[in-house]
Amino acid sequence: MKIVTHKVIGLVILFSLSVFSCKDLTDLNVNPNGVEPTTAHPNLVLSTVLTEAGKAFVNLGYQDIAGVMQHTQKDGWSGGHNDYDWGGSQSWSSYYDVLRNNQYVYDRSVALNFELHQGIALVMKSMLFGLITDLWGDAPYSQALKGEVGGAANTFPVFDTQEAIYTGILADLEKANTLLSKAKSAYTSNADAADVYYKGDPTKWRKLANSLALRYYMRISSKKPDVAKAGIEKIVANATQYPIITASADDAAMAFAGNSNDDSWPANATYDASESNYRRLKMSDTFVKALLAVNDPRLAIWANKVQIPLVVDATLPPKTDKIVDGKRYLSPDMVVGKEVNTNPSYVGLPTSIVGGSAYNLSPTAEQAAKNPHVSWLNDIYKAAKGPLLKARLMSASEVNFILAEAAQKGWAAGDAKARYEAGVKTSMETWGLASAYPTYVAQKDVAYNGTQKQIIEQKWIASWTAATEAWFDYRRTGFPELKTGPNAKRKVLPVRFYYMLDERNLNKANSDAALGRLELTPNSEADGKNSPWSKPWVLQGTGKPW
Repeated sequence: MKIVTHKVIGLVILFSLSVFSCKDLTDLNVNPNGVEPTTAHPNLVLSTVLTEAGKAFVNLGYQDIAGVMQHTQKDGWSGGHNDYDWGGSQSWSSYYDVLRNNQYVYDRSVALNFELHQGIALVMKSMLFGLITDLWGDAPYSQALKGEVGGAANTFPVFDTQEAIYTGILADLEKANTLLSKAKSAYTSNADAADVYYKGDPTKWRKLANSLALRYYMRISSKKPDVAKAGIEKIVANATQYPIITASADDAAMAFAGNSNDDSWPANATYDASESNYRRLKMSDTFVKALLAVNDPRLAIWANKVQIPLVVDATLPPKTDKIVDGKRYLSPDMVVGKEVNTNPSYVGLPTSIVGGSAYNLSPTAEQAAKNPHVSWLNDIYKAAKGPLLKARLMSASEVNFILAEAAQKGWAAGDAKARYEAGVKTSMETWGLASAYPTYVAQKDVAYNGTQKQIIEQKWIASWTAATEAWFDYRRTGFPELKTGPNAKRKVLPVRFYYMLDERNLNKANSDAALGRLELTPNSEADGKNSPWSKPWVLQGTGKPW
C-alpha cells in the first residue's frame, strides 16, 4: 500500500513539473484575485482611504475627545473618556496606514496623469497629517511613507517640527486648489463610485481644500498671525479662485452603510446585543446645562429625556421614596448629603466624578449603565446607519465660524455677525432644524455680541460628534471655559497625546529630539516631557489654554 502511494505521488509531481515548466515563473507570482499595484486603478484604493479616514475622525470626535470636550461622559470604563488616563494608549499607526494607501493613490495618479485623483489625494494627505500633528505635535512627515525606498533614514524617519508640517499642509492645499480647478468633464478619469463624500465632484473637493486651508491658517493664528491673516484674506478676497464650503449641502460628510460593525456608526446597538457601548455614553452635565441655558433645540435631537425624573418634595413624610406616574418622589431627608439633579427633562453626568454609575440616586437594581435618572443619548445612536449618522470631516458651520472669528479679529473676512449667524444656521440645517433657527438666534444669549468667546462656544456646540476640532479650538483660545472633575488625572484639560512607547523605542533618536522640543509645564512635570500636559509648538508662548 505504501509503495503504491509513493508511485502516485511521484506521478503527480512529474505531471506538475511538466505543466509548469511551460510557463514563465513570473506568471506564477500573480494573484488572480488580488490587486496588482503597478496596473491598478487608483479608485480601488481611494475608496478605502476615504472611508477609513471618515471612521478615524468620528471615532475620535464621538468617543474619547467628546469626553475631553464634555459633550459626553461615561458611567463605567471611563478612565480614558472622563479622566484623561490615557497612559500612552493612543497610536498613530492606523493613520499612517491610511496615509500609505493615500500615497499610492497619489503616485499612481501621477503616473496616469489623473489630476482629479491627485487633488483628492493631496486634500486627504493634508487632513490626515494635520490630524496627526494636531494630536501629537512634531511627527514623521517629510521622510514618512518612504520606508521601501529610502533605507534607514526613511525606516526611522525624522520628526518634522509642527511648524514645518503646517507649512507643508498649506502648500499642498494650494496645489490641490489648482489641480481641482477644472470642470468635471475636463478630467481624464472619474472617482464617482469610489468617492463617498462628493461622488467625484472636483468643485466640492476644491471647496474642501480651501476650507481646510482656512482651518490651518486659524490654527497657527496665535503663532504666526501675519501669515494667518494674509492667508485667510487671500482666500476670502477671491471666491472664484478660492471657493470654500459655505452651505451645509457641501459638508464633507460620510454616511454609514450599516452592513456590518466595520461600516456602521460607532457604539451602535445593532451589532452590540448588550447595548453596552451605547448605554455607557451619557450626556455631559456641562453640555446639557449649556444647551438648556439657551433653549437649544438640538438637545432633543442628540439626547433622550430622563426616563424617570426626580422630585424632592418637602411636603412628603420622612423616608419617602416612591415612583408615581413615572416620577420618583423623595422626601428631603432621603437626599441629604447627596448631589441630586431634579431637571424634569434632561440631566447630564458631571465631569470625571467618582462612581458615575450611581449618580443621581441610580437604583442599584438598574445595573449602572441603565440609570433612569440621567439622559441617555438619543435612540438614533443605537442604529448602525441613519440620515443624521455621518462622519463629518469639515462642515459649512465650521467654515463660517472660522470666518466669523477672523472678522472679529479685524481681518478682511466679511461681516463677523453675518458669518457667526451663518455658522449657527448651517448647524441647525445639518440637524434638520432649519425652521428653529430664527427663534433660536434671536435670544439674548445667542444673538451676536462681538466676542471670540461666543463664537467658539457656539462652534463647540455645533461640533457634536466631531469634538476633535473643538478640542483644538479650546487649546488655542481657552474657550469654552471647561473645568475638570474630581477624578481627573490633572486639574486642567490635556492638550496633546503621548508619544507611544514603540515609537520611542524603535525610533529613539528622532522621538527624543521631538520630545526635547515640547514645553514642560507645571501640569506635565509628573510625566516628564512626554505628557498630554506638555505644550507643542502651536501653543508655546501663547498662554493658552491655561
